[in-house]
Amino acid sequence: MPPIKSFRDLDVYRRALVEAKNVFIITQNFPREERFSLIDQIRRSSRAVDALLAEGWARRRYRAAFINKINEALGAAMETQSWLDQSRMCGYISDEQYRELDQAWQHIGAMLQRMIQRADDFCMPESK
Repeated sequence: MPPIKSFRDLDVYRRALVEAKNVFIITQNFPREERFSLIDQIRRSSRAVDALLAEGWARRRYRAAFINKINEALGAAMETQSWLDQSRMCGYISDEQYRELDQAWQHIGAMLQRMIQRADDFCMPESK
């Protein structure tokens, strides 16, 4: 595996970008009255994941700050899953769409959890 030089090299970052785009595409078919509620919420939470990963990468000099940002990204991924639950319950997405999207976000969440558990592998040693 090539060395990770940037947050853009992280597989979880690339996956989160793709899934945020998938959320954007699918929400284009949601009812207009959901524009300022469900659509905005699910788009924001899904887009927050890759942004928080980038911010966490920038703060990896400090282990606690890195873990905090990755943990926030994990929270945003799980929030996205909650909005997917609402979308399915309201009939805006099919059961198949729900399963595909939920599985993808579950996988992203698992990857983020592993990053937290392996924080020392990502963080730079602190200077004394």
